[in-house]
Amino acid sequence: MRSGIVDDVIERALAEDLGTGDVTTEAIVPAGAEVVAAVVVKAAGVICGLAELLACVRALDPGAEMELLAADGDAIAAPPVTVARIRGRAQAVLSAERTALNVVQRMSGIATATRAYVDAVAGTGAEILDTRKTAPGLRAIDKRAVACGGGRNHRMGLDDAILIKDNHVAIAGGIVPAVEAARAAGPGLSVEVEVDDLGQLDEALAARADTILLDNMDPARLREAVARTDGRARLEASGGITLDTVRAVAETGVDTISIGALTPSVTALVVSLEVLPWQS
Repeated sequence: MRSGIVDDVIERALAEDLGTGDVTTEAIVPAGAEVVAAVVVKAAGVICGLAELLACVRALDPGAEMELLAADGDAIAAPPVTVARIRGRAQAVLSAERTALNVVQRMSGIATATRAYVDAVAGTGAEILDTRKTAPGLRAIDKRAVACGGGRNHRMGLDDAILIKDNHVAIAGGIVPAVEAARAAGPGLSVEVEVDDLGQLDEALAARADTILLDNMDPARLREAVARTDGRARLEASGGITLDTVRAVAETGVDTISIGALTPSVTALVVSLEVLPWQS
């Protein structure tokens, strides 16, 4: 994960919430008061984002501490479950509460969705990948949440690897010249090519692409693609794959399956922060 990105996300999120200050908390809560706050998961799912939750509080109270009762990636089957306790200044905990919960609920929702896909393909050998269809500015936490759920991060950004898509091919004049240009400009980088049909697959194989993305192919064509490739490149299936269809895709023999739905449409996991008076 790129250094400092998560800290920047948290800083901007807190600034968005606090503005010039938390007028309610500052009016009611004494500046020196301290509290213990329980982090309670109230729905079944996979918890993720506890470190980010603490970072939100520590941005306002550097001395805040957290006792972990569960770990990121743990499945919560029988809620409500207290997964952590935070100790710190009351004003900081209350002022950071909404931002902290927004982060942990979003990350836990993504991790939960990812785990469902990972479980659905268990035993097939196929890996679940994320995409760049993340919320603007939140890619670092969205992708860490996918990893919490057992998925694998694809590209963090456009500089991680070469992925030649249909528009690149159209401008280059074909798959072979696109791959040749990419290899010349980025030696040492992995080259992946998106193809829409088996004819394009043959072109990508002839160009010696490292990975071939099979876009919107049904299981029959995916099986044919696996047979034609015969191990000469890694194969990634993508496009319109749902929880109901992912197992059939995995059973075709593809290496990876990218699921765009993991990150843009998140159903947040219900998590609350329940504050009690400080106990020394």
